[in-house]
Amino acid sequence: MACHSHHYWPDVTLEAINAYWQDAAQMADSKWEKIFGEKIPAFQRGIAAALNLPAPQQIALAPNTHELVYRLISALDLNKPLRILTTDGEFYSFSRQLLRLEELPNVDVVRIATQPFATLPQRFEQELQSGNYQLAYASQVFFDSGVAFPGLLELATRKPDATQMVIDGYHAFFARPTDLSAIADKVFYTAGSYKYLGAGEGMCFMTIPRDCQLRPLNTGWFAEMAELENRAEGVGFGNNWLRFAGATMDYSPLYKALAVLDLYEREGITVESIHKYVLGNQRRFLAAMDAADHPLLNRGNLIAHDLENGHGHFFTFRCGSAENAETLQAELRQKNVLCDRRQQLLRLGFALYHPEEETFERLFT
Repeated sequence: MACHSHHYWPDVTLEAINAYWQDAAQMADSKWEKIFGEKIPAFQRGIAAALNLPAPQQIALAPNTHELVYRLISALDLNKPLRILTTDGEFYSFSRQLLRLEELPNVDVVRIATQPFATLPQRFEQELQSGNYQLAYASQVFFDSGVAFPGLLELATRKPDATQMVIDGYHAFFARPTDLSAIADKVFYTAGSYKYLGAGEGMCFMTIPRDCQLRPLNTGWFAEMAELENRAEGVGFGNNWLRFAGATMDYSPLYKALAVLDLYEREGITVESIHKYVLGNQRRFLAAMDAADHPLLNRGNLIAHDLENGHGHFFTFRCGSAENAETLQAELRQKNVLCDRRQQLLRLGFALYHPEEETFERLFT
């Protein structure tokens, strides 16, 4: 039940890794033509289909989302005051990066408290509409609670033109049905294959608005992939995903991700069907939990906003202390139940590979 941390990989990914090795061994440098000409466009089409995006060529790839987000930050004018709006529930990479940026005298960060979740949209948007921010950043599903930011995608349709906005979709991509068509040219959306796609680490993406003319300071040779043999003077940028491209990376995760997408297509598995399946498991878990009256795993300790419509694919419980969470995690491990914790918070996740007949009662006895 730690699938929100490391999702198990489908078996087809082993063959995909071998296919990557064969291509690299046989094609050497010529592999880049296949990767950039066939594999990347195929993956971009898969992402675009899952998120209802109009322009697959605007999906930038990198080994992790942190690299892509920092590349976006590097495109802002760091010689001027930089104001960033975010929440207090963002993942460690971004929150750590903000703490480091705040050491600069011209950087100011405002963090909106995620709780109470019911009023989060109003509080966040009121600050956003002040127009005083160069960057806004918020998670679609918060990593520390599993709660979905209420109405975030609708809120994003009204963001000020002068503010660049990033939605961290890592705990929503291929878990919650997501339609980005209305905001595709308004926001940057980041996610990756490590969690719910189940294709492993090393393959992340960020969607780019089609009219984006930002020039990242952090830029690599992949950004010149289209003009390598006729390189012009100066630093130019293309009008597709290569604007935010970096440098050499291992593309075996790309092959794995494509194999999983192909598997799901063959089997008729969609984000909608995955979400429906997981909701069923979550309902049965809650029923078992309510019947058990466990001292820690109970409604009083469960962090939630709207379990049916506003939640991700894991539950988070307040355990009162890090020691309590560690003890409970060890007790569950003795029952062959894998989960993870963040300080005093214990997280239990749900995935497509949990059988429908799973009863969950043994967690509470």
